[in-house]
Amino acid sequence: MELLNLNIPSWSDMASWIPEAVLAGTFLVALVGDLVVRGRRTWLPFAITVFGLVTAGSYAVAAVLHADPTAHSIMGKLMVVDGMAGFFRLLFIFTGLATVLFAWTSEEIMGHKRENKGEFYYLTALMTLAMCVMAEARDLLMLFLSMEGVGLVSYVMAGYMRTSLRSTEASLKYVIFGAVSSAIMLYGLSLLYGMTGSLTFAGIRAGLLAGAANPFGLLTAAVLILVGMSYKIAAVPFHYWAPDVYEGAPTPISALFSVGPKAAGFALMIRFFYTTLAAGNDPATGSTLIADFNWPLLVAVMSAATMIYANLVALRQTNVKRLLAYSSISHVGYILMGFVLLTGQGLQAILFYLLVYTFMNLGAFFFVVAINNHLKSEDLQDYVGLGFRAPWAGAMMVIFLGSLAGIPPFAGFVGKLYLFTAVMDKQWFWLVIVAAVNSVIGLYYYFKVVKAMFLTRPAEGADTSPLKLHWLQYTVLGVLTVPTLVLGIYFGQFKALADQAIALMTVHM
Repeated sequence: MELLNLNIPSWSDMASWIPEAVLAGTFLVALVGDLVVRGRRTWLPFAITVFGLVTAGSYAVAAVLHADPTAHSIMGKLMVVDGMAGFFRLLFIFTGLATVLFAWTSEEIMGHKRENKGEFYYLTALMTLAMCVMAEARDLLMLFLSMEGVGLVSYVMAGYMRTSLRSTEASLKYVIFGAVSSAIMLYGLSLLYGMTGSLTFAGIRAGLLAGAANPFGLLTAAVLILVGMSYKIAAVPFHYWAPDVYEGAPTPISALFSVGPKAAGFALMIRFFYTTLAAGNDPATGSTLIADFNWPLLVAVMSAATMIYANLVALRQTNVKRLLAYSSISHVGYILMGFVLLTGQGLQAILFYLLVYTFMNLGAFFFVVAINNHLKSEDLQDYVGLGFRAPWAGAMMVIFLGSLAGIPPFAGFVGKLYLFTAVMDKQWFWLVIVAAVNSVIGLYYYFKVVKAMFLTRPAEGADTSPLKLHWLQYTVLGVLTVPTLVLGIYFGQFKALADQAIALMTVHM
């Protein structure tokens, strides 16, 4: 058995793992620093975390620019550092850095009555580290440990506002649903290990090709694992926790949840399902494994159900943060389209869409953070006239919402176009039609927010004084706005980065 032939990690592994090592050091130093100053100087953990994320990001950029076509198996071959790992490193570190910078200006995180403010910053560094490990896992043991690492940090962060009943409820719901999903997935993983006798993804694939599992056994294991992972990414019908958790948690944390753990979940799904079911020098063998239990129909139905349910429920929302929560669920449905046949083209479209989604979704949530500082409300009715009270921020929010709706020439349109094309090439026309109709539905509820901000007259006697946003809020929103616009026109180089990430993963499986 593999458990009796463990590979001991060596110091040479660290050469391929410098960004993650920096993040681990950042967490420890920020934690100790916050304990030393006893929470009285919140700028210290903030500064340490920002410095650590920037340093880790610099190493991650250097690794991508000097791309080594050789995949490095590290930590006793529990993880692999390759092109896809490099892509998601950049995505996670950018998400963590943007969240930390914007949270510094948030009343929900840094309010005068808030205790233990430094916790947020080093927990964000720890979550970023765990998400990077999720994208690098190549073994069932590391798969489970990394997912639980992200989950445990998420439970704590969801309940960050300990005096708020909404935040406490969000944390409790997250813990309960997270525990259930982990148990379901762990059962599926144990079945797969029992059938193949291997913990590594490549070993599992070899066992399946050797006939170690019958179609029904493979179906049972794959469905259980897919269900467990679907809880993590909030796909219908395993999305129950997401709207309440997003609404109850502080908005900067909701923004992080809507992008980071979701992208990490998709990274792990790509690595696991593509390696075990579809990868290899002979595509026909992968197709055989998929056909054994009709994987395409299973994922297509889940994708369509996620899009339809989330968009229809979003139509009725009057709380902007809850509306964005259902919006993020609907985008999970779009991304799942790329998993229908587990082709390289579909996975490349997923990576590009996740890149675009990061910019536009973070921007929309951060706008809610900035407005909440002044209005102390997320109700759509209170957004009436905001476009004239904060015109620059309002204009950027229109760009984010337009991109989420998939309107050209914003980046979201190009992202959806690649996803739709990948599915149409395999002749799944009905799924593309469902996605297109849902995009039109999304256009309606996104522009309910635009209508309230720019086209609805404020009530008699309502406050119409200008809102003064923090300079750091304008800076971060501007940084997110530029790629949301530019990637709608000049997207070739970034699409090539996503293509390269999948190509390097598939070659060195």
